[in-house]
Amino acid sequence: MNFQESIQLCFQKYADFNGRAKRPEYWWFELFLFLVSMVLGVASDMLSAVFAIGTILPSLAVGTRRLHDINKSGWFQLLWLIPVLGWIVLIYFLVQEGEAQANQYGEPPAK
Repeated sequence: MNFQESIQLCFQKYADFNGRAKRPEYWWFELFLFLVSMVLGVASDMLSAVFAIGTILPSLAVGTRRLHDINKSGWFQLLWLIPVLGWIVLIYFLVQEGEAQANQYGEPPAK
């Protein structure tokens, strides 16, 4: 999965918290969010804020699907609220290789 496919898929699944997402889908989308937010922040803080609010839902959705890929609940995203230690644990989870076989959240993604 490349950068463009990841962005398209994440916006197609805007509020889909079901299923699984492989690492490239999650990380390419997060890179896109970061880069666009930085560019918009230089142009206007208001534009950056509107973009951030508009992309909260797809960001949470792809994060949940990513955690499902390693057989974890999407609620683990609440670890972002715990400074440093929670961030380290969650990043560790998000970089893990997904399960090759079906788990309670469905079949592995095709790409």
